Amino acid sequence: MSFFNNELCVNGKFQAGVFPKTRYQGSKYKLTKWIEDSLSTIEFETVLDAFSGTSSVGYMFKSMGKSVIANDKLQFNYQIAKAFIENPSVTLDEKDLEFVLKKDPSFVYNNIISNNFEGIYYLPDENIWLDVVVQNIHRVSDEYKKALLFWALFQSCLSKRPYNLFHRNNLNVRTADVKRTFGNKATWDKPFEAHFLNFVTQANLAVFDNHKKNKAVNYDVIDICPDKINADLVYFDPPYVPQKGSLTMYMDFYHFLEGITSYDCWESKIDHSSKNKTILKVKSAWEDRKLISTEFFKCLETFKESKIAISYREDGIPNIDDIVLFLKFLGKAVDVKHVDYKYALSKKTNVREVLIVGV
Repeated sequence: MSFFNNELCVNGKFQAGVFPKTRYQGSKYKLTKWIEDSLSTIEFETVLDAFSGTSSVGYMFKSMGKSVIANDKLQFNYQIAKAFIENPSVTLDEKDLEFVLKKDPSFVYNNIISNNFEGIYYLPDENIWLDVVVQNIHRVSDEYKKALLFWALFQSCLSKRPYNLFHRNNLNVRTADVKRTFGNKATWDKPFEAHFLNFVTQANLAVFDNHKKNKAVNYDVIDICPDKINADLVYFDPPYVPQKGSLTMYMDFYHFLEGITSYDCWESKIDHSSKNKTILKVKSAWEDRKLISTEFFKCLETFKESKIAISYREDGIPNIDDIVLFLKFLGKAVDVKHVDYKYALSKKTNVREVLIVGV
């Protein structure tokens, strides 16, 4: 039995360098061409993607032939960067999938997902499947194969979730016996293994070697030492803190994926008082309207010796004028570029995406 979608192969070999579409809130996937064009006149060979997230922008830099350092504080984002930025050539094969998808009778499995998330995100048989596959992935010795497998599992989990998020206890949206005017139910009900195998194929297609040294790292950005991680250009896509309205709480949205990457200690991190069993909150200046500006400017000053590019939105804190003034204070020549773009779940129609460049 072949696990792979052979239509995406040519002469039995994968066609590399095709970055898969992402399902993450705030992803710059659809803006990468605009960002690349906006930075085309700037000379740089090394780049730090300080908040790498989905790695779509880091992947863009890699495809430009740059040496990329992709950083993210969240472990699941670090695994994505490991799979697609640092990984030069490793892909998955039939043996890898056979190992991950089959229950090993000699291994003693835990049931953390089944025991803690019953009726919250997935059906009972799906939770059982997840418990087995997650633990098998953790047993994979090759770090790049493991990262690719994690990414395929992350995408599978998101595909079967309403809104592609884990912010609510809303399995009933999927299971309710009601008349529907949208086609998502077919995707939600598609077996986990079918989703997973499709995303494994996409993951393999994305792997390529740009013949430069690329690295994935896992730090709070404020702890990065420029003397050890030196880059000609630092690209920031920080958490979005709007002047008005609710904040985007990334850990609340994706805590389930973060738990998958730390399966053995996941149970001790769960906030059992929350309806959807999110991970216990750790206070962050990046999610605080009172602290965000100080943290933001501290980061910019840390990397003042590098060229700086910031993906931003017009209604963010700090405001654009203050960011421009601070970059000029650091001795930068500043250019602000705008593009009309609306995020899928955003209700704001008059807020534009911005790229602030200081050289």
